[in-house]
Order: sequence, then structure tokens, then C-alpha cells
Amino acid sequence: MSTAVASGPMLDVRTQGGVCRLTLNRPEKRNALSRDLLEELECALVAVAKDASIRVVVLAAQGPVFSSGHDLKEMTACTEGQFRELFTLCSRVMQQLRRLPQPVIARVHGLATAAGCQLVAACDLVVAAEDAAFATPGVKIGLFCTTPMVPLVRAIPAKPALEMLLTGKPISAARAYELGLVNRVVPAAALDAAVQELVDAILASSPLTVAIGKAAFYDQLGLEESAAYSRATDVMTDNALRRDAQEGIAAFLQKRPPQWKGE
Repeated sequence: MSTAVASGPMLDVRTQGGVCRLTLNRPEKRNALSRDLLEELECALVAVAKDASIRVVVLAAQGPVFSSGHDLKEMTACTEGQFRELFTLCSRVMQQLRRLPQPVIARVHGLATAAGCQLVAACDLVVAAEDAAFATPGVKIGLFCTTPMVPLVRAIPAKPALEMLLTGKPISAARAYELGLVNRVVPAAALDAAVQELVDAILASSPLTVAIGKAAFYDQLGLEESAAYSRATDVMTDNALRRDAQEGIAAFLQKRPPQWKGE
């Protein structure tokens, strides 16, 4: 068991069997992403990135709501500098999720709205309960969900993303699945089992290969096709030279389980 990641009062952190579970723990505040909670998330993600024993991250939440977004009580009478600091902190956290070598699976129940929806969209994989809903309703209070828009438009097509942003209306888990925001929708009672199925599949592969692949996936998203192929060729060549790739190929040919070394 890893002890490198410490819990805070607003973020419960537990690691076991190569899995780090980060649980938002402000149920009385609908898991609003206060400055303190964002700072705890940032510290936890920095620690996770350095911990080679952690293979997968599961992001979950306590209480009936996954996350209601920014803590609006902290956003009254702020200076320009204070607003910029808050949104910069939030953006750093979202980008950390993408930059982690470990895949991040969001376990979503209830409502994920505004920056809470942003948090979901920034994760690599998403499993949602049938009662989950997703919204970017900032437009309704005069504050367009511009930063939540960044991962949202990279997860779903432009037209439905803009509809969510312009109307603020929530979409169901089923609709989120149709659009590609979530990978699986299951009954609430089956949520943990569905997450575990993805965790087990990831744990079965080489951690080095998974890290290489995740980084390459996001790296090529912003490139045009020929540049993406060029970058992918470099990455795949490097990957093929690694011990785990050669072990995996040999194990397949010899019809035996591979022995991963992370090398």
C-alpha cells in the first residue's frame, strides 16, 4: 500500500492495490470546488504523479452530488487578481489530470455542473450512474462557463457542447453517453463494479506502456494528421524498444502471461 498521498479535510485519499481513490469530501457544500479543495486536489495529483506504485486513479465524491462547480460564496467581491488566481488554479488541476502518467476514471453519480462538469470532462474515462446529469449553467448567472468549455469541447461535438453552454440546461447520463462524455452508464448499484472492470483491465497492462500511450493520445489531439502520424511513429518506435514491449510480444508468441517490469 502506498503512503505517499495524504488525505486532507476536503479530499479523502486512499491507495490500495495500485489504485488511488480521490474522493471529494464536501457533501454539505455539494462538493463545490473551493480554493482549499482545489489546492488539496493539486497537491494530491502532484504526489500521485511521483508514485510509481499507483497505476490507476479513481475520482469519486461523497454525498448526493458529484460536484456543483466553483464555490460561489468565494466569488463575491473578488478583485481581478483573485479571480485570475482562482481560475488559474482550477485550470492547473484540470491539466494535471491529463498529464498524470496514470489513467483517471471519474465515478459519477448525481449532478456534475459547471466546474464539476469540467472535472468530469478532464478525466480520461468516465463511468456514470443512470441518475447522473451534467450541465454548464454559468450563463444563467451571468458567468459563461468558459474554462469548463475547454475540456468539454474536446470530449463532445461542438454543436451539443455549445447548446449546453448557451442554454445551461442539464443533459442526462444517457445523453452524455451518446455524445461521448461518458464511457459507461450503469445502475447506481453497479457503479463500483463497472469502475472496477476498467481498473482491472488497465492493471493487466504494462504501466509504462499505459503511461506512454496516454501521453501520446493527448499530445496528438492538437496536431494535424501528418504531424500526428510523425509524432506517433516516434513514440511507437521508442515504445517498441522498451523491455515491456519485447516481453509482451514474446509472451504472446509463447502463449504465456507477460511479466511486466515497467521498463
